[in-house]
Amino acid sequence: MTTHPTGRLPSLDLLRGIAVMGMILVNSAAAIHYDRQVAVPPWLLHAHWNGLTLADLVFPAFLMMMGVAVPMAAAGRGARGIGPGQARRIGGRVIRLVLLGVVLSNLYWFARFDSGAWRPFGVLQRIGLVYGACALLYLGCGRRVRVGLIVAILIGYALLLLVPTPDGVPVDLMLPGRNVAAWVDRWLLGSHRYVAGAAGYDPEGVLGTLPAIAHGLIGVEVGAYLLVARGRAAALRLALAGAAMIAGGLLAALVSPIVKDLWSSSFVLATCGTTTLALGGLHALVDHDGWKPGRAATTARDFGINAVAAYTLHMVTASVVGWDLFYAVVAPLMLVLPTPVAAMAPVLLYMAAIGAAMAWLRRQGWIVKL
Repeated sequence: MTTHPTGRLPSLDLLRGIAVMGMILVNSAAAIHYDRQVAVPPWLLHAHWNGLTLADLVFPAFLMMMGVAVPMAAAGRGARGIGPGQARRIGGRVIRLVLLGVVLSNLYWFARFDSGAWRPFGVLQRIGLVYGACALLYLGCGRRVRVGLIVAILIGYALLLLVPTPDGVPVDLMLPGRNVAAWVDRWLLGSHRYVAGAAGYDPEGVLGTLPAIAHGLIGVEVGAYLLVARGRAAALRLALAGAAMIAGGLLAALVSPIVKDLWSSSFVLATCGTTTLALGGLHALVDHDGWKPGRAATTARDFGINAVAAYTLHMVTASVVGWDLFYAVVAPLMLVLPTPVAAMAPVLLYMAAIGAAMAWLRRQGWIVKL
């Protein structure tokens, strides 16, 4: 743990906190919906395959914010180039994130070995791998190289998804598992993947890590821009860049549909665009000396400053939201409220408990780091 630093970019912490809160909200709503068979607002559930809901925006927003933070963290340490110390620090953090991710992705398996195959990939594993690539590329390459890599990865991945699979299954990007990325997951991971079956795959799988790196690198370029440009003019340019990426994503969707589980190139552009728009708006509103956060903003920043701690606490305690003690509040509310609204009561109670823990860390002046 380290003491709370000064000089942080409030909009970055705020948006990262909103993203983490969104991830916890979405996971908890899904638990209530699928475990308890209770209707929840549909926009809190992931799109079945292609398309976007609010639930599909939160993880990519967090991944991009991780990229935005890379140049700012490097500037704060005065880091330049990739020396042995930098490489060890970056490599150590990647290993810690991946190992923690493997533990959190397999809590059920550690409890009961006969519950199914363990899973090597997951959310924190993807964050760790993308962080490592982004940190090394930021310190070791110039802007032109990084932008060139973004373009090459997005175009190359979109074309790669059109390549026929070696098993002869016809490619159909509108159906789950009918693409080369899914085939690679089945070939390399065997039964150790999130989606089982003959058309199974892992939504945080092998090939999808490549466009996720491009996703993080877009965040790196936004962060590098914010190191040299601040104020309303910078916010306007971010908004224009976000709108351009959304338009590019919609155009790319004509070739490669917007699919979170594929982390398709169109998905990268569309979600990076929405995140950049949001960051631009928050930058204009809060990144100035006169801004004083209210209670809601303070709560979001608590989650954002201790994002890994909040996510880890959520993963360890995720089953709490389905406890009878929490779920009991739904029954009386369903008498006066629509079921999707009433079903959110235990979710919000659970999030409030995690928020209280993050507020305690803030009051202690602590940041939990890996």
